[in-house]
Amino acid sequence: MNISEKILAKASSKPVVQAGEIVDANVDYVMVHDLTGPLAIEAFKKIGVSKVWDNKKVVIILDHQIPAESVKMAELHKMLHKFAKEQAIRLYDVGEGGICHQVMPEKGYVTPGALIVGADSHTCTYGAFGSFSTGIGSTEAAAVFATGKLWMKVPEAIKFNVNGTFPKYTTPKDLVLYMIGKVGVDGAIYKSVEFTGQTMREMSIAGRMTVCNMAVEMGAKNGIVEPDETTRKFLESRVPSNKLSIEQWKSDADAKYEKAVEIDVSDLEPQVACPSSVDNVKPISKVGDVKINQAFIGSCTNGRIEDLRAAAQIVKGKKVKTGGRALVIPASQEVFAQAIKEGLVEIFTEAGALMCGATCGPCLGGHIGLLASGEVCVSTSNRNFIGRMGSPEANVYLASPAVVAASALTGKITDPSKLEA
Repeated sequence: MNISEKILAKASSKPVVQAGEIVDANVDYVMVHDLTGPLAIEAFKKIGVSKVWDNKKVVIILDHQIPAESVKMAELHKMLHKFAKEQAIRLYDVGEGGICHQVMPEKGYVTPGALIVGADSHTCTYGAFGSFSTGIGSTEAAAVFATGKLWMKVPEAIKFNVNGTFPKYTTPKDLVLYMIGKVGVDGAIYKSVEFTGQTMREMSIAGRMTVCNMAVEMGAKNGIVEPDETTRKFLESRVPSNKLSIEQWKSDADAKYEKAVEIDVSDLEPQVACPSSVDNVKPISKVGDVKINQAFIGSCTNGRIEDLRAAAQIVKGKKVKTGGRALVIPASQEVFAQAIKEGLVEIFTEAGALMCGATCGPCLGGHIGLLASGEVCVSTSNRNFIGRMGSPEANVYLASPAVVAASALTGKITDPSKLEA
């Protein structure tokens, strides 16, 4: 079996599972946030049970529209607080956690071999730690609230074998954009996408999270990386040692894959996903002269301390282009605190960027930094659909923190290497 099949076999108490099989899996954790949580609670109440199956395995995180930007949102936050109190569920409030996909591993809910579901499509991020994690709908989340189980089809698997050393200014974000451009937004529908090879083994946890985060943008059910010592080092101070079983969560040598895709990053230049599809990917040298109104560094894809460091290194001692705006939003309060400690907040502020507390921010077009008609944003987030960040007549380009930082300085999409000339 491959690693995803092994996790689903364990979750469904079977010695072996195979692609296409339907399993009744026991869920380790279920997460909802302020947009999907209210719908899940409404559905849960209709089921007719009084208590969730295990209040220690349900997590609520306020992150999408915080602080509440409308009375309607404030009422939904109030509803979530009430339910959390009634059920004795852990709720991470404004200023306490941050973006759900950063908070879940930071707070020790994510472990190798776990089955984690979340009412958000980018729950696949946790595959970076060797867990099977996937997004589900709010009504499915309600069913998990009630039973702790979920029917699931064991997905077929695709392997991306990645080798080589990244050139300067090429990052894991560029890798995953390249992969999505290569296979298309429908290239891995309901597949388990496994990322392997020397490049993945040498990649940081932050980089692995970025790659797994965007697996869903090629239609995948989950993205996953085999856990190793890098995984252990991140988690060892966050989870009990008996939950850090790493060795057993490896794909067997004779595991079956639908196909394998070979990628060498040695000559990969920074990539940009152009409007209005994530698979409309071009190397930055082919993007042309694209003027921008807004640069956004943040989101569950690229709001980690590693991302902020890369951006700060580029903007230090320089100024955001007059007439444009730059937003920098850390993925969690933990990341924000580290950015303060390292002087990154001062660097961004002196450069003329606006730093905000940990929130999803403009990524979903719900709160902070929305775009007007005709405006252009280059963003480190994960989607650039029409209307994703505000007006349906705005355009969104996706790129790495390095590219976004360089673009903020020049007022147009810019290869960071050009600033060295």
